Amino acid sequence: MEAQQTNIKLMELLLQWDPLGYGDGSYEIEVVDVLQAVHLYDNEVLLARKIQAIYEFSFEEIIPLQKCKNLSQQLLLIKNNSSCEI
Repeated sequence: MEAQQTNIKLMELLLQWDPLGYGDGSYEIEVVDVLQAVHLYDNEVLLARKIQAIYEFSFEEIIPLQKCKNLSQQLLLIKNNSSCEI
């Protein structure tokens, strides 16, 4: 159940993120890819680069790494906090 709650929190954050200004519902595939990456990476810079690559592949636009790093910090905070709860 804990993993499910974590994924819900992560999805909520990802669905709110609109880095390219395309609006709600524009990033469903990317959100799933980023969610998977969150579970693979523990380093915020590596995760940020992966996020940047996912969106660049889909939209052929580069999101500034700092924007991706800010998101990766938030995502890892959610992931790490949920794994520390008793």
